Amino acid sequence: MFESTDLAAVWLTLKLAAVTTTLLLVIGTPLAWWLARTRSWWKGPAGAVVALPIVLPPTVIGFYLLVAMGPNGPVGQFTQALGLGLLPFTFAGLVVASVFYSLPFVVQPLQNAFEAIGERPLEAAATLRASPLDAFFSVVVPLARPGYLTASVLGFAHTVGEFGVVLMIGGNIPDQTRVVSVQIYDHVEAMEYAQAHGLAAGMVVFSFLVLLALYTLNPTGRRK
Repeated sequence: MFESTDLAAVWLTLKLAAVTTTLLLVIGTPLAWWLARTRSWWKGPAGAVVALPIVLPPTVIGFYLLVAMGPNGPVGQFTQALGLGLLPFTFAGLVVASVFYSLPFVVQPLQNAFEAIGERPLEAAATLRASPLDAFFSVVVPLARPGYLTASVLGFAHTVGEFGVVLMIGGNIPDQTRVVSVQIYDHVEAMEYAQAHGLAAGMVVFSFLVLLALYTLNPTGRRK
């Protein structure tokens, strides 16, 4: 049976994943569109920076974010000047760290979807005197719907499964920064294997259902 602290960690994790995924879709859409359309020399370096969280250890990302958002870091000094305080060990800090850590899992599916659309739909929209913004929302977004589905599912699931980054930035504060992965770690440290097994099994089921939904609902994954 789940304890109240387990349920609080689950709720905080779902809240973090929902907020992070929403922000990633807002931030990732223009970034992915630029990467899909540009021929600039900067496309390579920018794409490499976006993909860094895939290959870097989470603790490395967490460390540099902690330094940047700390009292002597540029971000920390900026937030303090605005009267917002420091972001580490707060829910807002977790959101910022999660956005950085899950960025490639949203940007890359969107970029692939945008690249697959090609030029013809946009040229057809231009002949009908549609503005670039109108063409994007009325033509590109509907055609890229499978990419948005993949990006949303992967971004949400990847945020739920975070451990190293959230532990470095958020620490282990009940009801504020203690997410499911950290709660499992706490149970194992306390030799509470039954409770750890319950949460871990829930994560396994969740991961399976996420992947099942992705492969079932995404039409690009079906054979014609």
